[in-house]
Amino acid sequence: MTAQPPHKRTRYQVPANLVQPLWLRSRESLVDNGLVYDPIAASACQRCQLAPECLSGDVMQKQLLHATLTQLCDQQVTRFLNRNPDAWVVNVGAGLDTRFYRVDNGRCHWLELDVTENLLWRQKLFHRSERYHHQCGNVDDLAWLDELPIPEGAPVLILCEHALLDCNERQVAQFVQGLGRHFVNATACLVLAGDLASKPLGQKMGSGNYQHGYPSPSDAILNYLPWAKSVKPGHLSISSVADGNFGNG
Repeated sequence: MTAQPPHKRTRYQVPANLVQPLWLRSRESLVDNGLVYDPIAASACQRCQLAPECLSGDVMQKQLLHATLTQLCDQQVTRFLNRNPDAWVVNVGAGLDTRFYRVDNGRCHWLELDVTENLLWRQKLFHRSERYHHQCGNVDDLAWLDELPIPEGAPVLILCEHALLDCNERQVAQFVQGLGRHFVNATACLVLAGDLASKPLGQKMGSGNYQHGYPSPSDAILNYLPWAKSVKPGHLSISSVADGNFGNG
């Protein structure tokens, strides 16, 4: 009898812009004392075909930059959930983010918001949770704000780690002002590119080709939303994680 060859699992051909952040977190998880430990990302990567674009440039430096931003956002979200354990987190432009599995406190509610194609990839790669939901939407069309299933008065955190980096300053302003008009009170954690990101130093440190570059991201947010209660930048030389508390109340 002829032995049958072992079945080879088919790997998903996931778009490079989705799989690269997942892969970088997976790589960081294998580093001793790494900035991020993400076994969910590592498991999902085993089911994906790595796009050639992921291997271009200085991969180690891109990994360090991505892991640093991921760690900063994780810290901001964790602090918010420590203060508001039953809060709702809206992850705008979620891609293949796995933050829910890293920071879940067993009580929070999580909405992964993205275009339909990206949400379908999430359904294939990640397991479900009763407190974890998908919703279609993007940063340019804010109609989804009126469809959020968030109870009135519930604490809300708007998280945007990657999506705004593909937006120009006008789009960023419209997004931030749209949030400010909709919510009476909310907190946002937004990653914006600093003005050094497009410079040789920023590119050497692993920056991408972002669509904006602010000398002071926190000042820009206050300019877009003068009634914001506070804006606190998370310091990184080429990017900023802005933690803002705002609303129209």
